[in-house]
Amino acid sequence: MAGGNFIPAGGGGDNPDEYPGKLTVYVAMTCIMAAMGGLIFGYDIGISGGVTSMDPFLKRFFMSVYQKEALNTSTNQYCKFDSQLLTLFTSSLYVAALFASIVASHVSKKRGRRVTMALGGLFFLIGAVLNAAAIHISMLILGRILLGIGVGFANQSVPIYLSEVAPYKYRGTFNVLFQMAITIGILIANLVNFGTSKISGGWGWRVSLGGAAVPALVILVSSMFLSDSPSSLIDRGKKEEAEQLLKKIRGVDNVNAEFNDLVMASEASKKVERPWNNLLFVRKYRPQLVLSILIPSLQQLTGINVVMFYAPVLFQTLGFKSNASLMSAAITGGVNVGATFISVFCTDKFGRRILFFWGGIFMCIFQTTVAALIGAKFGTTGTATDLPLWFAALVVVCICVFVANFAYSWGPLGWLVPSEISPLEVRSAAQCVTVSMNMFFTFGVAQIFLKMLCGMKFGLFIFFGAFVLIMTVFVYLYVPETKNIPIEEMSQVWREHWYWKKFVADDDAESKPQGKPAKEIV
Repeated sequence: MAGGNFIPAGGGGDNPDEYPGKLTVYVAMTCIMAAMGGLIFGYDIGISGGVTSMDPFLKRFFMSVYQKEALNTSTNQYCKFDSQLLTLFTSSLYVAALFASIVASHVSKKRGRRVTMALGGLFFLIGAVLNAAAIHISMLILGRILLGIGVGFANQSVPIYLSEVAPYKYRGTFNVLFQMAITIGILIANLVNFGTSKISGGWGWRVSLGGAAVPALVILVSSMFLSDSPSSLIDRGKKEEAEQLLKKIRGVDNVNAEFNDLVMASEASKKVERPWNNLLFVRKYRPQLVLSILIPSLQQLTGINVVMFYAPVLFQTLGFKSNASLMSAAITGGVNVGATFISVFCTDKFGRRILFFWGGIFMCIFQTTVAALIGAKFGTTGTATDLPLWFAALVVVCICVFVANFAYSWGPLGWLVPSEISPLEVRSAAQCVTVSMNMFFTFGVAQIFLKMLCGMKFGLFIFFGAFVLIMTVFVYLYVPETKNIPIEEMSQVWREHWYWKKFVADDDAESKPQGKPAKEIV
């Protein structure tokens, strides 16, 4: 490692002039309320894997899976849940979220972040009601699609809102609250699943799926009490309202420096007629484009959603009984929440890169350990004559350590860093790319995981471990440090980076005409 301060790839440089202001109760409450948008995403991640391990749910909608899982004891443990229809139930949400995020990008820019959040809550609420009332697989999938639209709108708007409203010294802390809400949503879903699985009559799955209405109402109601962000207000021509809001959220009257920077950024953004064209083809936006693609993609290739989506299914595959698998998933969810607090307190103190790096190192180690344990016990045949308590406990511990290291690193930072690195003129487009790539790879992993588990056996965990190693090297070389940099001053990060500085040669890049065909500007 090149130096104990872990700086080489990120660049150094002096801090920009500080904006006056303090952390106010108003901005703290505003950010907490906005971050609750993560609840809907987290609840869905946790709930879907739980209901797919419930026999009444499987018997009603996925009889072939139930027969393999419950009635055919000779089935290979690796392959017992392999069903494309079952995985479509989980992954259909993320296809919908992918396309919804594109629409949400335009809504966020034209109507503001608050309206986009409210629409996310509304769609999620309708989807939750439809899923709870489902009597046919088509109703189930339609409900999932509506949930996906809600997730796409919420994930598009909330991280940007938090980055724009929070004081730059606390931007990491408040943005991590979004991931905290996701982890809380997962934990609540796991506990709900554990409780509803005990309901006699076989309708507990309806309570689990219908429970998604609660986090939907939380974000819907919260959005009604939020102000929009100053950047969004300025961008929509409401400068006086934005200045008054900025004074309120900073707790001081002297906000001229920050306000003027926001106005200048807005005026520059309005000169960009086609932000998508610029993000994709203008050379000076290449760093933002690459990181907006790779960070969310690599986040999903850690294999975390294999654990969070299918934790009950995964533990059941390893020989745990139904209730034991749900309890193990709840333990994993609790670890997820607890470890996220590390990121809340450390992101702005120690920086993004060091958490990325050490989280990746330990994730790789314990992902490989899980592969070794499963391989030793189940081999390539997927059968095991007995599963001693110590082995089961060791698998749970290793998975919990893996989840803990994700929870303080790639979990929150995978949303934070892409949301804070782009200038206003391409910010909505870049966030749309981030959400779209996240949803695309989430869909891909969810859709093929059970088939990959059947085909690759324990090697699947080595597959994900290899990607964790690749992304850790990527962070060390190409992800700059962004702590304590005002969001409108982020350009200095790229100018000082050993690699990205060649894409943002100041005068030449700034003078490039906007909206030109790619061949004229690349």
